[in-house]
Amino acid sequence: MTMKTIQLGQSDLHVTPICLGTMTFGEQVDEPTAHAILDRSLERGVNFIDTAEMYAVPPRAETFNATEKIIGNWLANNPTARQKLVIATKVAGPSRAMPWIRGGSPDLTGADIVAACEGSLKRLKTDVIDLYQIHWPVRNVPMFGGVYFDPAKDSNGTSIHAQLDALQTLVKAGKVRAVGLSNETPYGVHEFVRLAEQHGLPRVATVQNAYCLLNRTYENGLDESCHRLGVSLLAYSPLAFGLLTGKYDESGLTGPGAPMNARIAKFESTRKQRWGRPEALAAARRYNALAIENGMTPTQMALAFCYTKWQVTSTIIGVTSVAQLDEDLNAWGTTLSPELLKQIDAIRWDVRDPAL
Repeated sequence: MTMKTIQLGQSDLHVTPICLGTMTFGEQVDEPTAHAILDRSLERGVNFIDTAEMYAVPPRAETFNATEKIIGNWLANNPTARQKLVIATKVAGPSRAMPWIRGGSPDLTGADIVAACEGSLKRLKTDVIDLYQIHWPVRNVPMFGGVYFDPAKDSNGTSIHAQLDALQTLVKAGKVRAVGLSNETPYGVHEFVRLAEQHGLPRVATVQNAYCLLNRTYENGLDESCHRLGVSLLAYSPLAFGLLTGKYDESGLTGPGAPMNARIAKFESTRKQRWGRPEALAAARRYNALAIENGMTPTQMALAFCYTKWQVTSTIIGVTSVAQLDEDLNAWGTTLSPELLKQIDAIRWDVRDPAL
């Protein structure tokens, strides 16, 4: 499998169009299996790994920081691997009912950003983080299934300018090469770029947002913003937590025969969020049937949709086994005909974005 690397934004980072996401490491995936997945990913030419201080997922105090530690142990055991890889991690935003993150603080200060980065560097056992991202905004925005912006929920928090100042401290110290955002809005991306350019601060290279057949909200304006500003999309959840693999089509999320070790079925809290909505499953069944009608597995079509969209710079795949990794990588090169893309758009027109 040959993949040309692509530049991230206006940074000097060049990555493969497939990124190994690692949020399963430390919860669904034990350390030996995680190391085998990392070995196989590198062997197959993937040079991009994404993680976060918050991982594993679902977030729990017991697994906070676990994923970075697992990756750090692998890097220590594979001293030549680090120079081949672009490693991205994220500082968690305000705690969002997670008291183990900075004591449940409703803010993310500049000092918090610097301290969090220091912690990630130690856990990853590396001297530099290639791409350091803010996991979710400090300010009030609808996210993770939220639909409407409510200005009444605004509160005073660390400004975007102050966040950029902290990131500048890390870049100047040689601890971070480039910076990015996650779960952001068009306003947020514009403000980070505007302030960076106005004050000579680090310019965001990327935004990591959900993007898949069940959630194309990125195309509702953020795609234009990122295109014109030169900010790259890292698309996460391309398989919608497994909904777009077909594994839930017959059983549903909780019925007899449901795959109880899969993410949605296993973690009760997830069912209350976007991927667990009945409308999301109903839409997934339609997309999955369309894939089969066109001689593809649901996984192949869903991944090919992300792999071939001009909006996407790199697609983040999350797996729980080497076999799943190979399946996802083998979907690279799959093409979708104009006729099939029209059929996909027709379903979207009908169901919109049920997992926004």
